[in-house]
Amino acid sequence: MDVDLFVAAHRAEWARLDQLLATRKLTGPEADELVTLYQRAATHLSVVRSSAPDPALLSWLSSLVTRARSAVTGSHNPAWREVGLFFAQRFPAAVYTTVRWWLPAALVSVLVGGLIGAWIAGDPQVQASIAAPEDVRALTEPGGQFETYYSSNPAASFAAQVWTNNAWVAATCLFFGVLLGIPVLVALWQNVLNVGLSAGFMAAAGRLDVFFGLITPHGLLELTAVFVAAGTGLRLGWTVVNPGRRSRAAALAQEGRAAAGMALGLACVLLVSGVIEAFVTPSGLPTGARIAIGVAAEVLFLVYVFVLGRRAVRAGVTGDVDARHRGDLLPEAG
Repeated sequence: MDVDLFVAAHRAEWARLDQLLATRKLTGPEADELVTLYQRAATHLSVVRSSAPDPALLSWLSSLVTRARSAVTGSHNPAWREVGLFFAQRFPAAVYTTVRWWLPAALVSVLVGGLIGAWIAGDPQVQASIAAPEDVRALTEPGGQFETYYSSNPAASFAAQVWTNNAWVAATCLFFGVLLGIPVLVALWQNVLNVGLSAGFMAAAGRLDVFFGLITPHGLLELTAVFVAAGTGLRLGWTVVNPGRRSRAAALAQEGRAAAGMALGLACVLLVSGVIEAFVTPSGLPTGARIAIGVAAEVLFLVYVFVLGRRAVRAGVTGDVDARHRGDLLPEAG
C-alpha cells in the first residue's frame, strides 16, 4: 500500500474528526458525523497497522482514534469515586432500608441471650449438665480461659483470625438466606447460645462485670454487623416466598446485588471490630476506657446508618448497584 496516497485520500476526514473533537458543544448532525468519522478512522488505523506500519502515522492515528473513542463512549467514573459513592451512599442506604429486619433480629437475640444467661446463672443443675465443674472453673476463674482468649495470640494474627471468622458468619447470613432464611436462624441461634452460655457461667461465678468489660468494647459493633447481615439474609429469604409485584427472578437479582454490596461494607465494619477486639479488649486500659471506645464505635456506626443512610434513601438510593451495571431488564406486568 502506498502510504502517501492513503494519507492524501483520508487526510480531510481525519482533519474534520480532529476539528469535531476540539468543538466543545456539538449539534445533533455533528455528533452523528463524529461517530461516523471515528468508525472510519478506526478502520483506517487497522489497515495501516496490517499493511503499512509507518511509526509516525501509527502514533498520530492511534492518538486520534483514542480521543475519538473517549468522546463517543464517554468517560467512566474513576474507581476511587465509585468506592466513595459506595461508602457514602449505597452501603448506609442498604443498611438503613433493612432496619425493619435487622433491628427486630437484634432485639430478639439480645432477649433470648439474656434469658439463657439468667437460666444458667440461676440453676446449678443446669450448669452441671452443660459442663464439668473443673471446666467451668477453668473458664471463669481469674486469668481463666475467658480472659486469656483475647490475648492468647499476637494481636495482629488474632485480629485477622477474628475478622475471618466473623466475616464468614456474616457471609453465611447474607448469601444462604436465600434458603428461606433457615441458615440465618441457625447462625443467629449459635451466636446467641454462645454468648448466653458465657454470660451465665460468668454471672454464676460473680464475674459478670468482667464479662461485660471484655465483651462490650468489640461486641457492640461486632454483633450489630452480624445482626445487619442476618436481617439482610432474612429479607432475601422472604423475597423467595413473597417477591411482591416483581417477578421472583428480578426480585432475587435485586436483593442479591444489594446483599453482595452489603458483604463488602460489613467486612470493613467487622475489620474495625476485629482490630478493637485484638488491640483494645485485652489492653491494659481501664475498663471504662475500653468500654467507651466500644460505645463510641457503635454510636458512630449508628449515626452513619441513620443519618447518611436515611439521607441517601430520601435521595433515591436503594443500596442496589448503579443502573449502568445492572444489565438490561425485561418488561414485567405490574
